Amino acid sequence: MRSDGLAFYIHPPNYKSHSWEQRKLREVLISLQNNTLSRADLSSEEGIAKNIHYGDILVKFGEVIDLKTESLPMIADETVIAKYKSSFLQNGDVIVADTAEDETVGKCTEIAGLSDEIVISGLHTIPYRPLQKYAPGYLGYYMNSASFHNQLLPLMQGIKVTSISKTALQNTDILYPKSATEQAAIGKYFRNLDNLITLHQREFFLSI
Repeated sequence: MRSDGLAFYIHPPNYKSHSWEQRKLREVLISLQNNTLSRADLSSEEGIAKNIHYGDILVKFGEVIDLKTESLPMIADETVIAKYKSSFLQNGDVIVADTAEDETVGKCTEIAGLSDEIVISGLHTIPYRPLQKYAPGYLGYYMNSASFHNQLLPLMQGIKVTSISKTALQNTDILYPKSATEQAAIGKYFRNLDNLITLHQREFFLSI
């Protein structure tokens, strides 16, 4: 999880602090259904729908998951697909991992690159859909920032396994620029930063 999400963002010229909005999560996002399929119920080879598992959010996916390039486990059971038809994921949806073994609970990923595939949110996740349009990547980066995640720390429950409830998340604050252009600039800034980090990591391992 990023150590301090928006603190690194360099505001564009003529930035005005009053151009940001602050809303409760319940006012800007609605929750969808998630399934409760375990790893054993999924297939790595074939199926009719893709599944977002909480374990992958915690250790594999970044702030934004590009479904054009990311491999996901599959669901083969057609009865499961029919049950969650109203909660098929869309680009811009944000999937939160509501359970973890530490304070990484609350880590999330934003859906991108989805075309005509069926994708469903899985075990120990809370899928959210924005009630208004945000620039691609903004919510994924903001909801993984320290600014947002610090709100979750007093809401976490459990000792060996930590969790956070949908009810608790409803009262957290979502901060965003009114300007879609600035939202897009923030998303682009962090994507470029991630790409630069990945490049340096690759160069380091190749040099060993």
